[in-house]
Amino acid sequence: MKFGSSRSSVAVSRNPIYLILLKFLSLYVVVGMLLRVVLMLTTPSSAGFTWAEVVRCLLVGVLSDVGMGVLLSAPLSVLYLGLNEVKYRRSVGAIILILLLAAFGYSLWPGSIFYEYGGGAPKVAHLFLGWKLLSFSLRYFFPRLREPWRCVSLYVAWGVYVGLFLLVTVGEYMFWQEFGVRYNFIAVDYLVYTHEVIGNIMESYAFWPLCGVLLLFTLAIVWWQSRRYKFKLKALYGPKLLVVHLGVYLVMCLLGYGLVGFSHSLSSGNQYVTQVEQNGACDFVLAFCNNRLEYDKFYPMLPEQQCKSNYLKLAQLDSTGTKIIGDYRSSKRANIVLLTVESLSADFLTRYGNREHITPYLDKLMQEGLVFDSLYANGNRTVRGLEALSLCVPPSAGESIIKQKENCMGQLSIGKVLDRLGYRSQFLYGGDSYFDNMGDFFSKNGYEVIDRNVFKPGEVTFANIWGVCDEDMLNKSLSVFDKDAKSGHPFFAQIMTTSNHHPYTYPEGRIKVDGDPHTREAAVKYTDYAIGRFLQQAALHPWFKNTVFIIIADHCASSAGKTSLPVYRYHIPCIVYAPALLKPQVVSKVCSQIDVMPTVLSLLHLRAAVHFAGQDVFSPSFRPRAFMATYQDLGYLEDNCLTVLSPVRKVQQYRVEYLADGTTQEIPLAKPRSVYLQKALAYYQYTNMYLKKQCRP
Repeated sequence: MKFGSSRSSVAVSRNPIYLILLKFLSLYVVVGMLLRVVLMLTTPSSAGFTWAEVVRCLLVGVLSDVGMGVLLSAPLSVLYLGLNEVKYRRSVGAIILILLLAAFGYSLWPGSIFYEYGGGAPKVAHLFLGWKLLSFSLRYFFPRLREPWRCVSLYVAWGVYVGLFLLVTVGEYMFWQEFGVRYNFIAVDYLVYTHEVIGNIMESYAFWPLCGVLLLFTLAIVWWQSRRYKFKLKALYGPKLLVVHLGVYLVMCLLGYGLVGFSHSLSSGNQYVTQVEQNGACDFVLAFCNNRLEYDKFYPMLPEQQCKSNYLKLAQLDSTGTKIIGDYRSSKRANIVLLTVESLSADFLTRYGNREHITPYLDKLMQEGLVFDSLYANGNRTVRGLEALSLCVPPSAGESIIKQKENCMGQLSIGKVLDRLGYRSQFLYGGDSYFDNMGDFFSKNGYEVIDRNVFKPGEVTFANIWGVCDEDMLNKSLSVFDKDAKSGHPFFAQIMTTSNHHPYTYPEGRIKVDGDPHTREAAVKYTDYAIGRFLQQAALHPWFKNTVFIIIADHCASSAGKTSLPVYRYHIPCIVYAPALLKPQVVSKVCSQIDVMPTVLSLLHLRAAVHFAGQDVFSPSFRPRAFMATYQDLGYLEDNCLTVLSPVRKVQQYRVEYLADGTTQEIPLAKPRSVYLQKALAYYQYTNMYLKKQCRP
């Protein structure tokens, strides 16, 4: 880039786009490095960064940021094309005006593609095309406006780049604090649910003051970077120079793509290192482009017949993929309440090492119920927990089955099984059940959906963006169960709580909190209070003595660790409470969320034909094992050996050591253990490739 100097201290930028690009790129690299330092300083002590890893994070991070910064600057080339005088010639300008007028008119037509798309698309199209028509008309008919307009447009573009970058950077820090990773598929998912996510951000943080601060920083940075330069705005290029400049843009983008590809192809034995050295914007784009994983294209495969044979044997199914659980010994079918608690890690409970005593009621309940001491969640999202508890199968690759609208595997659900046994099945959720496709999934698979939309005004005493508080949800459940009991049918109800979620708000005066009341620990304490109050009130109802309550987490509060699947980050509590039906006891066997409902059905002597991979943990043939997964990595745990299947056809195995502080250490195995790999392959391949064929209408 050439800058011609003038007699003053202000240099003239012969190519303003190059100036913006280079200044933005320098800012992108500097802020990116500062962010990495902050992320490393805020990782758990278990991250264990060595000096070599710190240096690696910073060096690889610079390469990643340079590459991504160049790619993000590519749209500036489109702006560059507009910095010419040809479009203002009488004939060319008239054609542009006619095209803009036609486009704007088309956007107003009810049959346009914008109305077919729905949502806010029509309004966005009206505003954008209307603005383009107005702004070009002004410049076309009033030539004196062209140069100042162009100057303002360049500064606005510069400001937009800087402002969005700062906003994304702050967002990355917040995302890291919540999930312990860079932007990933969760961030992509959240784009779909803008109402809840934006509301969550505004309720959790000082949003408008933050925007004000970012605006001030944006203005200050643009002024500082541009103070020594003046844009040249006329006769910037001819045809030959345009080709040269666009060629330079293309070469830069190719180099940027190469740097990004190289930096993101590197991996480390320490997952924190891999995450820190990468670029969040790039990770977001990759997650967006790869939000569906075709199992046979990305994971190692067994021959089909071998896979099916192995799976049926492991899941104890017959040749039709069916097994019988339970018996007919029960003369009266018990009601079942499955209370799925948002983000309730095992380490929040005193039994598993917590010393803050934030779950006094659950701690007490553990002395009175059936406790699964070594139970692991299927994943790190709510839909993973719901998938495991309703379908009793290993995790699916990519999106949860619940979010796969075209998938019919829900026909194999607990709701369908209990429906055939005469139960009334219901899914109760304090938020809007359209979130994560929960309402669609449960309503089509044997459940009546009861969500926030059916609450009467007097039934809501407190709510935030995610839904009504847990007390209101559980109070509503009591009234629903009273109606169910009068119908003469036993009921099965799965309740999903919401209060233990950002922004961690709940009714005042319920619990005593020292310090900030809007923390995860405070929200857990409130949820514990709400559950205790719910069970105390339930005990006053006639249906209580014939009801089994299952209290289990959907997933842990965090899944971040040195490996992609740190085992202790999937350890969740599970209590089966039915004082009139079941005796207190502790199950120490390693087991999975998918085993909970088959075990309960067997304990209640409910005979049913099922297609579950989940098993009764009290069966003599039960083999202790657990499943755990992220969006891409699929884990199988047995005999302290963790097998992880990853794209592209990658397999890793670890020896799991359980440490005194309740955490685990995953040590790579030098010698593969084939027997566990074969089991992992059979379980996951069958679930992702063949199980859906067993759907029944």
